[in-house]
Amino acid sequence: MPRACRRAAVVGHPVEHSLSPLLHAAAYQALGLDGWSYGRQDVTSEQLYYLLRDLDDDFAGLSLTMPLKQTVIGLLDEVEPLAADLRSVNTVVFTREKKKRVSWGFNTDVHGVVEALREGFRDAGVDGGTEVSDAAVLGAGATAASTLAALQRLGCEAPTVYARSIARTADLAAVAERLGVQPSFVPLDEAPSTLAGHAVLVSTLPPGAADFLVPALADRAVAGVLLDVAYDPRRSPLSDAWAAAGGVAVDGERMLLHQASEQVRLMTGRPGPLDAMDAALGESLAAR
Repeated sequence: MPRACRRAAVVGHPVEHSLSPLLHAAAYQALGLDGWSYGRQDVTSEQLYYLLRDLDDDFAGLSLTMPLKQTVIGLLDEVEPLAADLRSVNTVVFTREKKKRVSWGFNTDVHGVVEALREGFRDAGVDGGTEVSDAAVLGAGATAASTLAALQRLGCEAPTVYARSIARTADLAAVAERLGVQPSFVPLDEAPSTLAGHAVLVSTLPPGAADFLVPALADRAVAGVLLDVAYDPRRSPLSDAWAAAGGVAVDGERMLLHQASEQVRLMTGRPGPLDAMDAALGESLAAR
């Protein structure tokens, strides 16, 4: 990575509550990258083209939140195959080739889900490299697409997807086809009778949207691993109920941590310092 590239930022709309600046700043400090800085900028889809066009040459990369993850794809020089299949880029890295700036698009959300689940497997006393044969996803939006790719990496080619509207799963079905995954789509209101039996469950629903599932776990024994990607509140009612029923619950902050660590690696060329980033994240969330 050229030494001149010392700036990065998170962009999206809105971004005022993003924890990315905290995580990346902690990483730069731990890595001794004293000249690096990481900011935030509120950018709409309509403004993104102009932002990319006018960026200073000292930018190493950008982290993207919604609604820019799809918009940015057509504005980049290169997009990695995974991000292209998902139609979702959350990381842009800038390089120089023959005096020309080249923009590269990546998706680190998949890495975040994989590593968060592996933490859960270790907490459950299972080898982190164990392949997943049974898994389910709550929700059918953009994060669900990244989750399908993550589950595929872990060995699950035919997960169950609980969707609020089966009629609105066409985009996710198209992603699954590009990935070579064959999910079964089930109405979300059928989840209470079956979710406790899954070895792996990932909730991609917004905060509070999965609370209706809590009573279904009251008298059930659970042995699987749950990842709830929402992290505000830090521990969701679904996670509490899952753990109380005997399962292992992984908080959404773990996905956030691991995807940010991978962004640091892509932007700086150095492994993201997980311990330092984790400490900063934990301190921030505890203060909320």
